[in-house]
Amino acid sequence: MKAVVQRVSAAAVSVGGNEVSRIGPGLLVLLGVGRTDRENEAERMANKISKLRIFEDADGRMNEAVGDREILCVSQFTLYADTSSGNRPGCTDAAPGEQAEPVYEAVCEQLRAKRGVFGADMQVEITNDGPVTILIDL
Repeated sequence: MKAVVQRVSAAAVSVGGNEVSRIGPGLLVLLGVGRTDRENEAERMANKISKLRIFEDADGRMNEAVGDREILCVSQFTLYADTSSGNRPGCTDAAPGEQAEPVYEAVCEQLRAKRGVFGADMQVEITNDGPVTILIDL
């Protein structure tokens, strides 16, 4: 499983011009599920994301976890894109939708995250804070 975690001051997801989710300060998580990933690994990913200390504490140091801030999680199979040969990315290492969706949903549940629409063509609006972007590959 792979995640791109971005600290945001705001983020939103729209499908077909209709907004489906919006958050204020918190985390935007782009989550990719690989062929070997299973639901039992969702807790491990959620714990890693929720415990990342990437918010400033009272002393201005990145030392706080997400806490009560919001999380928006968006499925992103292209995190498994392979560009090692040619210019057209291949995503054969990404899990097929029927396998990936329950894993994605389990991570979202663990994080109590708002969501995009799994498998949809989404427009993601991000206001990065920092910017702070962390890659997680479990």
